[in-house]
Amino acid sequence: MSAAELMKQRLGQLDPESLEIVDESSRHAGHEGAKGGGGHYRLTIVSRQFAGQPAQARHRMVYDALGSLMRKEIHALAIKAYAPEEL
Repeated sequence: MSAAELMKQRLGQLDPESLEIVDESSRHAGHEGAKGGGGHYRLTIVSRQFAGQPAQARHRMVYDALGSLMRKEIHALAIKAYAPEEL
């Protein structure tokens, strides 16, 4: 299973209404993190669980859901996290 598929699986616990993961790893070839096997990703997620939460709390929820993937499979992650009413 690819890292992006694992990410989608784990982020399922946030009951996303929308989830987009873009693998930008190829743009970082030769970068130190890429050498270690970790990918670079851009994530856009919409979940009701983000309602009333500041950005820092939303990011923490994403990191908690991804768990151990943040140590090896993911080197860099750009996050845009929204509540549905914010779109």
